[in-house]
Amino acid sequence: MQFDDDAQLDPSQVEDVRASGPQPGGGGMPGGCMLPIGGRGGCGGCLLLILAAAGLFLFGVIPSPFSGQGGGPQGGGRQPSAPAIPAQTGNLAARCRTGADAEQSEDCRVVGTVNSIQTYWRQAFQERGRTYKPARTVLFSNAVNTGCGTADAAVGPFYCPVDRKVYLDLSFFNTLQRDFGAEGGPFAQAYVVAHEYGHHVQNLLGTMNRVGPDSRPGAGSPSVRLELQADCYAGVWAHNAVKTGFFREPFSQTDIDQALSAAAAVGDDSIQRRTQGRVTPDAFTHGTSRQRESWFSVGYDSGDPKRCDTFSGGI
Repeated sequence: MQFDDDAQLDPSQVEDVRASGPQPGGGGMPGGCMLPIGGRGGCGGCLLLILAAAGLFLFGVIPSPFSGQGGGPQGGGRQPSAPAIPAQTGNLAARCRTGADAEQSEDCRVVGTVNSIQTYWRQAFQERGRTYKPARTVLFSNAVNTGCGTADAAVGPFYCPVDRKVYLDLSFFNTLQRDFGAEGGPFAQAYVVAHEYGHHVQNLLGTMNRVGPDSRPGAGSPSVRLELQADCYAGVWAHNAVKTGFFREPFSQTDIDQALSAAAAVGDDSIQRRTQGRVTPDAFTHGTSRQRESWFSVGYDSGDPKRCDTFSGGI
């Protein structure tokens, strides 16, 4: 994964709130799995499930609203407006100017990756006569207040459909490697970020509405299909990334192996074996390791978002 040294980065797409901590208001993360919720407000599903007591880390979409009282999502009515999060980049603007900076700094690598992902999706939407609306990535530590509530770092990376932002605590990547056996590496990080932007694309296209208020987890559930589609979209970006102008050359097999390792590490079956010693398909929310690897590969091999229809037929 080598950036073009002369590529011009846009750090305004990434907010750095690590020094400021969570904004006032909102509770802590509830334990356990939150089931999908729907209704007005545009938050179509809960695809980020954590089982904090068991150390379960996944990434996906956070529902809104959620509270810290352990009762799961609050239901009904209009969604609250997103709390004000300062549109700041800390010193990213000074440090992250070119692809050469992305080669030297993890923060700048995130900026460059986000820039490439959004450049691709803007082009892809334009080719289909649609308008892509960009989403910021928010770098945080420990906890952050979002349009979907206050999230603890244990939640891992996630997308909040209410404020249309991706939230990322960089310590997650150490956890992914140390506790879940992923290879790690720069492209594992890029895969995770691209997966979250896959959820943003789903939000813009209305696909999240396919995960309704009565949806339940399970091997063929809408939530699993939504997550696997986000994996496929991540692969589509990877196929087309060099065309965005941010990378020097197409990704190597080593890069792709890092992504596949990360995808396998957070498969439902792999997580369940590690945390409870058995596999429970009725509780699946993201798909098996094999499915996550497979759908990323579908996107990467084809480079075509149309091939990412996980809602038709078997998965």
